[in-house]
Amino acid sequence: MNVMVDWGRVGRLLLRILAALCGGYVLAALASVAALALPISKPQAVLTGMLASFGVYAGAVIWVFAVRTAGRAWAGLLAAAAPLALVAWMVRP
Repeated sequence: MNVMVDWGRVGRLLLRILAALCGGYVLAALASVAALALPISKPQAVLTGMLASFGVYAGAVIWVFAVRTAGRAWAGLLAAAAPLALVAWMVRP
């Protein structure tokens, strides 16, 4: 049996997996740090950010595989990460 591998499809799938793993992790980490900007005590903000990061990561993974193309997946992750990065940069000591 001769099986032909469509390397284009494999590459697109690998790009989505990379976006889900790495992009989702970065997005969740930025959301966790950005939670420090909330007007609550620091320990409560840290706990809130940690708990929210699980939902953000799961949402990012779902988003990556729900959109039509891998490019849109990366664009969506970047669009969500930009404001979080700005807030995270503003709360740094």
